[in-house]
Amino acid sequence: MTEPTASTTSLLPFQRHIVENLLDPSTSDLLILARGLGLRKIVCTLLQIYDGPHNLVLLVNAAPDEEASIGEALGVMGCRRPGLRVVGYEMGRKERQVLYKQGGLISVTSRILVVDMLQADIPIELITGLVVLHAEKVTALSLEAFILRLFREKNTTGFVKAVSDAPEAIGGGLAPLQALMKALQLRAAHIYPRFHAEVQASLTRRRADVVEVHQELTEPMKDIHHAIVQCMGATLAELKRANTTLELDDLNVENAYFRSFDAVVRRQLDPVWHKVGPKTKQLVGDLATLRNLLTYLLSYDPLAFHAYLETILAANSTSASGAPRTHQSPWLFTDAAHTIFQTAKRRCYVSSSPGRPQPQQTPGAGAQGQTQYDVDLALDEVEGAGAAPGGKGKETQAKAQTRKRKRWLPDGMEPVLEELPKWGLVADALQEIEDEIVKLESTPGSSSAPGTNTVLVIEVLADYLGALDRGAPPGARGRRMLERRLRLYLWWKARLAAGRRDGSGGRTSQMPGPRSEDAAAAAREDRGVGEALRKKDALRAERSAGRRRVRGGAPAPAAATPGRQSGDTVAPALARESGMSAKERERLGILVGEGAMRVEADSIAEFLATQDGVLNLIDDEDEGDDAVAEGLGGQPFGGVIERPSIDVDAEIALALSTGDVEADVDPNYGLLAPQQTVLLRAYSDDTDDQVLEELRPRFIIMYEPNQDFVRRIECYKNAHRGLAVRVYFMMYQYSCEEHKFLAGMRREKDAFERLIRERGSMVIALTEDRRAGAAGESIIKTISTRLAGGKQISTAPSQVIVDMREFRSTLPSLLHAARLLVVPATLTVGDYILTPDICVERKSIPDLVQSFNSGRLYTQCELMSVHYKQPILLIEFEEHKSFSLDVRSEISLVEQLLMQIQIVGEMKSYTKNTGKYPPKKANEPAPDTLATTTVQAKLVLLTLSFPRLRILWSSSPYATADIFTDLKQQRPEPDAARAIAVGAEEDPEAGAGVNQAAEELLRALPSVSAKNVKYVMSKVHSVRAFCALGLPAVQEILGNEPGKACWEFMHRGE
Repeated sequence: MTEPTASTTSLLPFQRHIVENLLDPSTSDLLILARGLGLRKIVCTLLQIYDGPHNLVLLVNAAPDEEASIGEALGVMGCRRPGLRVVGYEMGRKERQVLYKQGGLISVTSRILVVDMLQADIPIELITGLVVLHAEKVTALSLEAFILRLFREKNTTGFVKAVSDAPEAIGGGLAPLQALMKALQLRAAHIYPRFHAEVQASLTRRRADVVEVHQELTEPMKDIHHAIVQCMGATLAELKRANTTLELDDLNVENAYFRSFDAVVRRQLDPVWHKVGPKTKQLVGDLATLRNLLTYLLSYDPLAFHAYLETILAANSTSASGAPRTHQSPWLFTDAAHTIFQTAKRRCYVSSSPGRPQPQQTPGAGAQGQTQYDVDLALDEVEGAGAAPGGKGKETQAKAQTRKRKRWLPDGMEPVLEELPKWGLVADALQEIEDEIVKLESTPGSSSAPGTNTVLVIEVLADYLGALDRGAPPGARGRRMLERRLRLYLWWKARLAAGRRDGSGGRTSQMPGPRSEDAAAAAREDRGVGEALRKKDALRAERSAGRRRVRGGAPAPAAATPGRQSGDTVAPALARESGMSAKERERLGILVGEGAMRVEADSIAEFLATQDGVLNLIDDEDEGDDAVAEGLGGQPFGGVIERPSIDVDAEIALALSTGDVEADVDPNYGLLAPQQTVLLRAYSDDTDDQVLEELRPRFIIMYEPNQDFVRRIECYKNAHRGLAVRVYFMMYQYSCEEHKFLAGMRREKDAFERLIRERGSMVIALTEDRRAGAAGESIIKTISTRLAGGKQISTAPSQVIVDMREFRSTLPSLLHAARLLVVPATLTVGDYILTPDICVERKSIPDLVQSFNSGRLYTQCELMSVHYKQPILLIEFEEHKSFSLDVRSEISLVEQLLMQIQIVGEMKSYTKNTGKYPPKKANEPAPDTLATTTVQAKLVLLTLSFPRLRILWSSSPYATADIFTDLKQQRPEPDAARAIAVGAEEDPEAGAGVNQAAEELLRALPSVSAKNVKYVMSKVHSVRAFCALGLPAVQEILGNEPGKACWEFMHRGE
């Protein structure tokens, strides 16, 4: 091995200190670093140091995007010939062997590396060392631990460098750091948090100019935020009350802000998951939904947030098949949910009535001619809901009243379109940055300063910035974008109503077109008293009867039948719904706002149906420009310019959702100056460091708080002397965003403190030398004291032939840990070959259900029964999950009784007939009947079809390893070459001299496939001889059921 030499001048002092601690190739170390402090840069430096043709360094557990980024970074650092080479699934075995012998830096997946080590395709004794990424994911059952165990068996001098930047993921269980180091077979750990003395001294020398902007939420957003937190608290309290036997003290609203909270809840409920009822499972899913609502409230525009709420309501009202849902989310029946839905709607628009919007009054109407919208607008002004974030609510409302009304807007609907408060902050920050750039360009000598004037915005705000109106007052700069999204929302609501009315679920592709007068007259006759009664009882009828509302004919205009408008008929029902308490709604099964949502959708659909039948895609500001309309294809008709329109749903949705971006595309393509460039980017991983190095921005806008990116900016600032960096740090004050940011910092700090305390008192685990005494122990195991004189029965090592696809699981690692020789092979029949006669097909619970549904398990059991004397189906459960096939609590008593009757009936069909007369041929069960049977019923039918099949139940992979060890005792070892040849298709050259036409004819018969055609040809000499065989002989070759099917096919019509 050559001596490592490389330059570390581009590293910060604390990064150089870390590299020096990890540099020694004679030691193996674990590095735990805080996120955002340049872990990838440290890894690339280590790889650069050990790059050379005489060294073979393997990069393990790297994702594909990480491989690409690390390879690119190494190329920039000078490692180009050959650089980092990636071993993928497309590379053959011989190519990998040649690549390993060439040496250098190689990134390989864990699954491929395990197989190559077991097959001796890679010279393990020549490996210089391993660099393991994401060390927090390594457990005793992972493939990485298996790799390190194989590595240490034949190589005790190579190094292992494991790195991690997720200290929170190491904090579970008893002595987590000790367990991790034992799995990695390491004895030294280096921990570098942000408050480490070396890190603190390196990052406090030069600080960036940070402008912290703490923005308050608007009053509607505050109400929604408080209501969502209240729903989360109620859901957590109900979850604790339903599971009093579990320790759920860590379940609080603060921890519920993070994505890992769902995994923590599920991990605690997994052992009793088969015992908990559907209500508990619904509560677990509701916690994730409510957490998403908190995130979407601060990131989605009001229309997208309101649409998402309506999809939640629709998903809880009906199932995927269209029937009413049995188990609904409890939080939807609370008063806080009512606040969420009503306030979210008021952020988008206000209507004159809950039902059909009333016609808008003329501007000159007096006090008696005021509409309901005027009253609602006055109430909103008093409550502050209609005020803009900038504090100019009255001016904005006055401008809204005088603004020209849109043609596509339904009567009685007035858009509010509240903008997110941070949008205005971004616009103000961009204006301030533009002024600062102009000032810097006028300063002499500014062109030689480091950095560029490119503005980096860490958030995807392309739609808003593309449609930004700088001349508009604060709170209305993105109104053009929101109006376009409102049109998309109205179109979406109309499609939902049309789909529910015609029973197609909203999947029709044509927009509602105009009806004829005869159809309208028929609709008016049909919309009599019956429709009024149906609308009056709509809230209870749909829940109790479980049917869709049927609308007769097409809706008529609002003025066609005075006194029978939908707003008048449905108003009592909606008032009754709004006056109900939470307990009454839950008892009656009425969701908050469900009736109002459906009635509003119907009214929007009726309004759009009275229009031109298509949705005009031209903004109303362009109405006076006839040349534009004619250029787009419009033709004059009756003195009015006909606007181009689209009547296909996909094209409408695409045009409405992407029109804002396409409208401002510069037709003159060319390069932009840095001061004219605003780069929008979402938060990522260590790739952000590379982006900062390439762009060298002087101005950065952090739309959302992120402690990782704050540290990246600190490293970026201290790595470039003389670079002036201004950061706009935006955060919603007193919101979940602020709580999540502070809680994340506190969680990371507590995790580092626990790891530091454990390292100080940790017992260092001595790694086991599997080679020492292995020969003597193997000889002792082959001596049987039951035989006279202690006769040695066998000297061959005990081995198990494992299919290549099984290395995704943890069982091969446990078999190797149990001192069994694992031989990887590509098997056609079975997953594990224990002896020449025992073949095992392993199934996890999800795989078992999928195999039953696809019919693959029947074919697998058939092949095992043909080629092996003892076929075994192993059903393996996970260690920390419920030991159950399905949840019996979700199946009603009647369904269980019907399933038992069906199982008994199907079992009786296999019993021997003892009656006087032959039994009648039973009708074949319908396919849907078989599909509805349980897993237990299918297992019974499987054992009846294959009598020699044995089913083994294993509670965990550990138990499976013990079962395999017991099954192999006092039995001969399997042959890998024979196991590979069983069921595999032979080479075409091996069939020379065989009648190909006869073989093709034989393969065309039922139950004869490419898997068993060679076996059938070895039993008979010709197709004529095979057809002349009797039923027992054919069944002996193909099996009972396949042989019967083939024999009946050959003798059909006789």
